Amino acid sequence: MTHQFSPLTKEQKKELHEIALRIVSPGKGILAADESIGSMGKRLNQIGVENTEENRRLFRQVLFSADDRMDNCIGGVIFFHETLYQNSDDGAPFVKMIKDKGITIGIKVDKGVVPLPGTNGETTTQGLDGLSERCAQYKKDGADFAKWRCVMKISDTTPSNLCITENANVLARYASICQQHGIVPIVEPEILPDGDHDLKRCQFVTERVLAAVYKAMFEHHVYLEGTLLKPNMVTPGHSSPTKYSPEEIAMATVTALRRTVPPAVTGVTFLSGGQSEEEASIHLNAINNCMLVKPWALTFSFGRALQASALKTWRGQRENEAAATEEFIKRAEACTY
Repeated sequence: MTHQFSPLTKEQKKELHEIALRIVSPGKGILAADESIGSMGKRLNQIGVENTEENRRLFRQVLFSADDRMDNCIGGVIFFHETLYQNSDDGAPFVKMIKDKGITIGIKVDKGVVPLPGTNGETTTQGLDGLSERCAQYKKDGADFAKWRCVMKISDTTPSNLCITENANVLARYASICQQHGIVPIVEPEILPDGDHDLKRCQFVTERVLAAVYKAMFEHHVYLEGTLLKPNMVTPGHSSPTKYSPEEIAMATVTALRRTVPPAVTGVTFLSGGQSEEEASIHLNAINNCMLVKPWALTFSFGRALQASALKTWRGQRENEAAATEEFIKRAEACTY
């Protein structure tokens, strides 16, 4: 019989678990400010602002300069590489600004999706090469957790077994590497909301994907108490003709999690998945009010659902910065539970 030789010491496990607990403290969630340069360019283009490093810095400053109200509802902020090394107007490093609020720093470490040969347009995520060295450096530079996103889509032929297995193994390998360096991995197997599938189909696919992810996590000896999960909520496809109540979406989501996610996982931080700000907060509230037993902290890791109103208010104008920051705080407070 094989024997698992634990890759982590007791001290390492203790540190990882404490970081994960801190991020998902009661009432707190995550601000995902880790948009790549290209993704941030799309957001800025919508408000007629040029995609320059300075404009990206200025908008991140709008979010990070929020007052003490931010501390009450944000437990972690995910940075993009560029942002981790930027400063505010007065020269204060963004990392220090966030840490001084008692908020934990995270970093996006994947290198984006690439085609998966032999599939019908499916993808896997690259970035495992050099990840160990990057994690060691990011830990020194202030990051205590990381994020890695894999993407799957629902159609008549997808997700395929190959896609599910490949992405589950990539996520588990990433998680294992992060933990070696004292970094809590956020595992993000996102199932896209594109399509006309109904709620039942999304629930089935979500359960199938999560079951594969945690099988791979077990096989890679990942310490679950030192991890967070960032899944999609179970929702119908954007083109589905059938509409569902927040309570139905909450029941489907919590049921899928209960069937697949071990209770040892410290927290579940939902992505907003193309939902509007209001939809995301309403559905999150319904999930937390669902009567089923939920052994994990259930909270948010929102990007667009925390930033859209702030971005529209800011519009690249200095005189709008304070009002934009207020919009961000308003959205963050609406997501607390």
